[in-house]
Amino acid sequence: MNKNIYFISDAHLGSRAIPHRRTHERRLVNFLENIKDKADAVYLLGDMFDFWYEFKTVVPRGYTRFLGKLSELTDRGVEVHFFVGNHDQWCTDYLEDECGVIIHRTPETIEIGEKIFYLAHGDGLDYADRKWTVRLLQQLFHSNILRKMFSCLHPRWSVDFGLEWAKHSRMKRIDGKEPPYQGEDREGLVLYAKDYLKDHPEINYFIFGHRHIELDLMLGRQTRILILGEWISCFSYAVYDGENIFLEQFIEGVSKP
Repeated sequence: MNKNIYFISDAHLGSRAIPHRRTHERRLVNFLENIKDKADAVYLLGDMFDFWYEFKTVVPRGYTRFLGKLSELTDRGVEVHFFVGNHDQWCTDYLEDECGVIIHRTPETIEIGEKIFYLAHGDGLDYADRKWTVRLLQQLFHSNILRKMFSCLHPRWSVDFGLEWAKHSRMKRIDGKEPPYQGEDREGLVLYAKDYLKDHPEINYFIFGHRHIELDLMLGRQTRILILGEWISCFSYAVYDGENIFLEQFIEGVSKP
């Protein structure tokens, strides 16, 4: 492998809880522009949009710079993998057909070089998500009946409803932020990875989004878990050069990913 593999998540593009949304999108686009000649593949590990819903002939307004950059990357031969998150799980075939993106709807175990990666957004795996109220919402959002009912609404109301729901969900947290790192014995995705590793000791790297915290933790002599942070205030990502993996931050005008 002569080029790098990049992993990012949780941009929440279009979020009404984020000021200067166009500047926010441009920062992500600038990052992708900076890595386009260095990237062999880019893995987007979920919640790249704060709310995304595709009707049969309609997609949400906006995101043109981001979608155009994804199309440019795939046209150049860079693989772009999109793992659906809990905010953008209702995507269908638009990103695949129009942007050349490869969609993943479940966690994936893949081999890159000589290392084994377990990749997922993290929603539904995080042990903290196992409260009955959270599980009920997950079942509702995955319901085909609910999706068909939602499709019957005019996009003017349905997309507005989805964006307001996402904003309310974020703003009810303290300062709109996720809880801080809970410690190795309480952090839900760490606990999940430890349990999974018992039956799959071949995994070298677990990489997740979802939690909006940066974490790089050894789980064993040859196994690490990385939680990617977010692209709201942290602008963090992971890069694998074929031998080592690093958790980095993108600072415009300074960073050279």
